[in-house]
Amino acid sequence: MNIFSLWRLALSSFADTWTRRLLHRHSDRSMITVITEYQTKTAYQHAFVEALSAYVDHAVRADGNIMSAAYYERGDICVMWMIERWNNYRCYSNNRSCREIKKIRALEKTGLIAAADTTFLKDLLSLSNHSMTIPSRIKEQPVTIMLLVDVKPGTENQFRAINETVMSVFRNEPGVLLFQLSNVIYEKTKFIVCKQFRDRDTFLYHLKDPALQPVISFLQSSVKEHPYEKGYHHLIQFAPLHLV
Repeated sequence: MNIFSLWRLALSSFADTWTRRLLHRHSDRSMITVITEYQTKTAYQHAFVEALSAYVDHAVRADGNIMSAAYYERGDICVMWMIERWNNYRCYSNNRSCREIKKIRALEKTGLIAAADTTFLKDLLSLSNHSMTIPSRIKEQPVTIMLLVDVKPGTENQFRAINETVMSVFRNEPGVLLFQLSNVIYEKTKFIVCKQFRDRDTFLYHLKDPALQPVISFLQSSVKEHPYEKGYHHLIQFAPLHLV
């Protein structure tokens, strides 16, 4: 590992520690969403799938948990994501000493290409016609799309307003199971948009809807890094697993 990589790792660790300390000060105040990315080595894929699945099974039954689910990227099973929602940071923190987390941490020491990246979010806007777990009465798995975007300073309110307008359009659309806009805590220009659709046909129809044009225009002109499509992630849920 070169000096630059070590510097980035140290800086990332410092930022994560600073954020967690601030969150501890406000641990009981509001719901929190936590997203963790794991870039696993090929030889450790199955071990991480098993460990993350076991953690999800534990977390969904823990006090204060709203939802927990694990995903891998479509086309790259080595990239895995854990998405959790808790009543507050204290509930999340209290759950970090469970044996399932200890198993994941043990795997992280040798099984990752890069350090696990955890992001804490505040949900701003939410439209939910279903939970983020896989419905048990459908034959096709829902399509989950996540967009990570860093907007230009001064455009944060505009981005939120555009998404609020779009969300109102899709509020009564049955194929949209989830539409969530979240803001990275203590980083006001960074947002994550998460959408879940009933099936692939609904997702493809959604992409062609004219109501999305204001969002597309914004992303083409008002994000820090182009193309904005690099922030898209197509996720396939593997835990909790619901058999049809």
